[in-house]
This record gives sequence, structure tokens and C-alpha cells, in this order.
Amino acid sequence: MPITLLFGVHAHQPVGNFPAVIDDAHIRSYGMFLRVMERYPAFRFSVHFSGWLLDVLFERFPDDMARLTAMTRRGQVEWFGSGDCEPVLAAIPHRDRVTQIATLSDKIEQRFGMRPAGAWLTERVWESSVVPALVETGIRYVAVDDYHFLCAGEDGAKLDSFYTTEEDGRHLDLFPISEAARYRLPFSPAAETVAWLEDLARAGHRASIYFDDIEKFGIWPETYEWVFEKGWLTQFIEGVLASPLIRTDTFAGYHAGAKTRGIVYLPTTSYIEMNEWTLPAPRAAAYHALIEAEKAAGRFEAHKPFLRGGIWRNFMSRYTESNWMHKRMLDASRRLAALTPALRTAAMQEHLHRAQANDAYWHGLFGGLYLPHLRRAVWNNLLALEAALEPLAPPAACEQIDLDLDGHLEIALRNHELQAFVRDDGDAALVELSSLALTHNFGDTLRAYAEAYHARIDQAQGAPAAHDDGAGIVSAHDRVAFLHPIVPGDAVPDTRPRGIFLERLGSADGNFQALDSYRTGDQPGAWLADGEGWRIEKTYRLDGAALNVVFAAGGDQLPAVIETQLNLALPSCDGYGGRYVMADGSIPAGFGQELEIEGMQRLTLEDGELRGALQIEARQAVRLTARPHRTVSQSEAGFEKIMQAVCITMAWSPVAGLDQRITLKVIPAS
Repeated sequence: MPITLLFGVHAHQPVGNFPAVIDDAHIRSYGMFLRVMERYPAFRFSVHFSGWLLDVLFERFPDDMARLTAMTRRGQVEWFGSGDCEPVLAAIPHRDRVTQIATLSDKIEQRFGMRPAGAWLTERVWESSVVPALVETGIRYVAVDDYHFLCAGEDGAKLDSFYTTEEDGRHLDLFPISEAARYRLPFSPAAETVAWLEDLARAGHRASIYFDDIEKFGIWPETYEWVFEKGWLTQFIEGVLASPLIRTDTFAGYHAGAKTRGIVYLPTTSYIEMNEWTLPAPRAAAYHALIEAEKAAGRFEAHKPFLRGGIWRNFMSRYTESNWMHKRMLDASRRLAALTPALRTAAMQEHLHRAQANDAYWHGLFGGLYLPHLRRAVWNNLLALEAALEPLAPPAACEQIDLDLDGHLEIALRNHELQAFVRDDGDAALVELSSLALTHNFGDTLRAYAEAYHARIDQAQGAPAAHDDGAGIVSAHDRVAFLHPIVPGDAVPDTRPRGIFLERLGSADGNFQALDSYRTGDQPGAWLADGEGWRIEKTYRLDGAALNVVFAAGGDQLPAVIETQLNLALPSCDGYGGRYVMADGSIPAGFGQELEIEGMQRLTLEDGELRGALQIEARQAVRLTARPHRTVSQSEAGFEKIMQAVCITMAWSPVAGLDQRITLKVIPAS
């Protein structure tokens, strides 16, 4: 009896990604894929496009969207839904899961005439808590990895059809995506892949279930030539259609004619690679070594279900910046939900949905936490929502709360223009400084973290080439490449957070030590630190679009130097649009360059992408140094250095009774 090939592809671009990147993805992958598939009406398949990407493609590539519409209406294509802006459903509140799923389902129905019965789970993150929202919005089945089922103790030989689960009395069917298929398509030669499917048919398998990133077809390294220029996709489709042992169908068609294999309860997990990426570097290295040892001993396939690693939510405990962004998003969601329905607008809901886009919250071979423009898109939308909420339900001007649940209170200072959050952790530095007018968080930077893959930096630079013998191409998971010259010293992790107003004390002989013993003062925004013969008070105050920070020193054994560090996130990073401007109008350097100024009292950071500027003023002249802060990370394209912030250090000699005041003033573009 023929095996049913259930072939699905998932297309997504992060909210806030560069238009040129999306255009390139469509030209090299989405559009090419659709034009090939259009020629074979008998090859039925399923698709999922995230809602934000669909909006962009309808605007920029209407002809290809018309092509996809026609394929849908002739019954060749089935649509899968999900959250509109591709959130990890498990990481957002139930109310937002419902609105996210319903928004995309409405969009698909309006544009393609089909309301989805299936849903794609972002990064295949499974938690049973998402079932009620899926069922409530009309979803009847989802696709998750076969690995999820193996971790539940299911027999891998029987993972050739759907199972049923339930949560709170609501049931949902689950299709297990074949890992073997994910690693074969499109990397193995087409004829071999078709023969593999035929072998499954001869063995009595009901279905082969494939659902994975469409970017594997043209965007991943080497795949454009392999899939389109050398004809892999055409060869595969024609081979499948010519085989008497393989038939194609949509998930909907198969689901309508088959019965469940039975009840199953899956553990919280994602795909196996993700479970490694969620672990901190030392644990990830140990986990990877364990996996490799099991493979070398020939035990991996048998033991794989018991070697689970971490879960997706671990990214919030691993990266403090991700956790802060996530908890700020949850708080904004709470504030929006507290409004009466008459006050809520579609624009507010859209900003929240976009702030929940998954990409900027995590990092592995994929994931965009290290990419400033993706984090910035989350903050832009989050702050646009808060700017809309501010006149309707203004938050407290001063508030103490452990928002990110790290055991340290944050003191929130707010007015109609700025929001400043100071963490009570000894450093008393700003973890966020946001302008509502510019919808920008100047504190949105990322410290340098130790990553397990940094151990690979000393490998020979360069990428493995495609095989010359026609045996396939190298998967991004196994590829090592370098986009920039990088040495191990570039990846040294930070020992302190990358905050704003982070102090050190210097002695006359040039030695410095961290000032990390601040405690709260007698009034909001005031912080005190002292030692033998010295006392320093740091006070934060908001005044319209300006933040004033006053340092008062006292005692008869003052340090020779007080140094404060400001890590400031600017949209242009090391691009052409970011530059330093002196008080006389001269431009000494761009943000990507190093700068030293003796006797500085005013410096303006101009940024063409920001739609404004940030001015720094010091009451007493300071010695200022500035340099770019860069991190080293890895993506499917290779190792790269990414500028996260400008790191500005100001130093002065304190005098008892003579205050130093540093002012950061946001200046919108005229």
C-alpha cells in the first residue's frame, strides 16, 4: 500500500528584519519554491507563513502571493495557522495566545479562503498548557517532532500517523515530524530520498511526516544552487509523483480519512538541538560531550529519549537581557488587558503581538537575541504600546518591584517622556532607559556571554564545500564558517553587566576596583556607598526628556578617580548614520570608532536611524573615552562580530562638597 507523504514548509522572517533580507529570502527561496510547486498540481502540500511576513510579501511580491492563492483554491495547498507574529505560545499569556492565533487565522481566511485546522508551533516548543488556546481558536491538530514522542516513551516504529492528547478536557491531535526526513530533505540526493520513502512504504509505514523551514530550500548555505540550479526540488517532486509507492496529501486530507493511533501525553520539550542551545555554556559543553560519547559507543539512538537537555524557557534564566525584555512584555500585556474594551485599539494589540515575536528572546544556531535590530523591534513595539497606554492608565511615577524575579528590586522612575529602571544589586546601574517619544531603549544592549561554541573558534577558518560526488551538501548544523576574522580573545565574557552608570574607583597608582556596594538611600532614586574615609552618593532624577545623575562625594580619603561607564544602544551601531558631535559642531568619530576627549563637558550622539539624538553633559569636565562594544556569536552563516552598543567611560577626580552632575538628554529630530 502506498505511503502518504505529508509535506509541509514553514516560512518566517523576524519582526523588524531588514527589507533587503526579506527580499533576498523571497527571491532565493519563497518565490522560487512556489514557482516550482505551481508546475505540479498533483503534488499536494501544506504551508505556514507567519502573519507579519505575509503582510510584507503581499505588499512587495503580490504576483507570487496570487500564485499561492491560486494553488490554495485548486486544493493543492493547505494552510497552517499559528500566532500571527510567531510567538512561542508557551511563553505568553493564554489571552494573548488566543488573539495571536485568531488574528492569523482571520488573515488566512480573508486572503486565501481557507480557515486553518492545523497549526505550526514556533520552534516546535511543546507545553501542554497551549492546548486550550489552540482548541478554543478552532485548531484541530499540530505538528511536533517525533523526538517529543520518543521522550514520552512511544515506539519510534509507530510514529507514522497522528496521536491525540488532551488538556483540561480539550483534545488535540499531534503529528510527529520525522527527524530522519528533516535531515534528508533537501540535503540527500533526490533519488536517494525517494528511494528511502519507497522503503518505508514497503515496510508498511502509513505516512512520512515532514514539516520544516522553507529556508532550507534556497537560503541556507549552498542550498540555492543545490535545490534550484541543480534541480533537487524538481527531481524530488517528479520522483515522488512517478512512484507507485508514494502518494501526497495535505494534513487535512489525511486527518479526515485516518484514525488516531491513541492517546499520548508529551513532556515539555522542543527539537533536540534547541534543548542543547538552552543550556549555559559549561552545561551545554558537557551535554554535547555526552551526546558524542553515546554516538561513538553506538548507544545514542537507544538513549536519545533520555538525553533531553534544557527547555526553551531556560533562555530567560540564561540571559538576563532576554528575561528583562520578556517580563516587561508580560507587564505591558497585563496593562493592556486591564483596560476596558472600549479603550483598547487594534494598534495596541498589534504592538503587543509584535513585541511577542520569538526571535529576539533566544539564541542558538538560529534565534536573534544577539541581533540588535531584532531586539530593537521588540522594544519599539513594547514602548509604542506603553506610550499609548500612558495617558489612559498612567503607571506610578516611582515604583519598587522585582519585575524580572531575580531577587533584586528594580526602582522604576517614570514621567511622560522617559522611563528609567535601576536595579538594586550593588551596582545601582540603569538596566533600562527608554524614551516614549522615540520608542527606543538606550539600555538595550547585550553583555558578552560565554557560549559553548566559542571553543570552535580556533578551528581552521572557512566553510566545508558542497560534495563534488553528488552525495549531498553540508547541513548548517555541521558547518563551521567565519564571517569576520575572530580569535579566542574576542570572545572573553564580561564579568559585570552592561548597564548605564556603572562605576569603578581608581587609586593614585592607577588601579581600579568595581564600585558594587551601593545600597538604597533615604529618598527615591538615591544610592549610597562608603568605605574607610570616603562616601559616595549617586542620585537619579528625571526632568522631562532629561535624566540627571548627581554624584556627591565626601570624606578625607576620597578615591583619586571616579569612573562611570555608560553602555548605550543606538540603532545605527557601527553604520554610517551614527556619529559623535562636539559642542563646536565638529565630528571626531563614528560610533564604530574609538574616541578620547580630555576636558569634555558636552557631547552629542547623533543617529540617523533613531530620529533623534542623545546629548551628554557633565557639570565638571571629564576625561571621556568611547569604543564599540562587540560580541561574538554564531549563526547558520558562521561566526560573526556584532556591535551591541557604544561603551562610553567618563572619569573625574572627586572633590568633597563639589557635586558632579551628568545629564543625558533625549533630543527628537526637528
